[in-house]
Amino acid sequence: MTSAVSVRGLWKRFGQQVAVAGIDLELPAGKFIGLVGPNGAGKTTTLSMVTGLLRPDEGTVSVVGHDVWQDPVAVKARIGVLPEGLRLFERLSGRELLGYTGRLRGLPGGEVDRRAAQLLDVLDLAGAQHKLVVDYSTGMRKKIGLAAALLHNPEVLFLDEPFEGVDPVSAQTIRGVLERYTASGATVVFSSHVMELVESLCDWVAVMAAGRIRAHGPLDEVRGAAPSLQRAFLELVGAQGQDAGANLDWLGGGAR
Repeated sequence: MTSAVSVRGLWKRFGQQVAVAGIDLELPAGKFIGLVGPNGAGKTTTLSMVTGLLRPDEGTVSVVGHDVWQDPVAVKARIGVLPEGLRLFERLSGRELLGYTGRLRGLPGGEVDRRAAQLLDVLDLAGAQHKLVVDYSTGMRKKIGLAAALLHNPEVLFLDEPFEGVDPVSAQTIRGVLERYTASGATVVFSSHVMELVESLCDWVAVMAAGRIRAHGPLDEVRGAAPSLQRAFLELVGAQGQDAGANLDWLGGGAR
């Protein structure tokens, strides 16, 4: 198996809080990979360290054979990132943002314009390409962020909750672009806590809880004999026995 990402002994602490507790992980190339876990599991912290946005306390990360911290320029040239809490240059139009991003990546102007036009068309943003990004909806912002991340044709694309707050039409558009991208042999790594989405998209998953990897591998192996990834996930993180209404006997029925 060729690894797109290799993680060794990765740790991150924030004061007394351990966010990532010494994880080891090999993410295969050419796959649609889901990093799944409950809120607070350490998914965003892990992706931030893997992409060079956050320095780990301990451990190493290599992406397509290049060390993220020893050879950051080579890594950043080969990855695309759509982070959580996406921040964009909001006083640029969508078209201007892509033009700026592409030229910042060192692409020739003519090629940037050609790719930008295609991405805007495929992502259904052509009609809004001259509108300022500050006026974009949540779904439009996710799509223009994805376009910026794809513009230089990266080998590995990292997405943190790419479908969060996105309407079904935009979600289907994003999904189609990502499926086309992985079909070409590229790798997508995305985090989510929505198991149904991961199960429908991914062919390889890693389950994370409390800063540790609980299981990883092809989707069918991680799901095992469970009827769904959701059920397997709950068992792996130790949540399958919880009764959400056990201490809420006052709730419902209109009683005060």
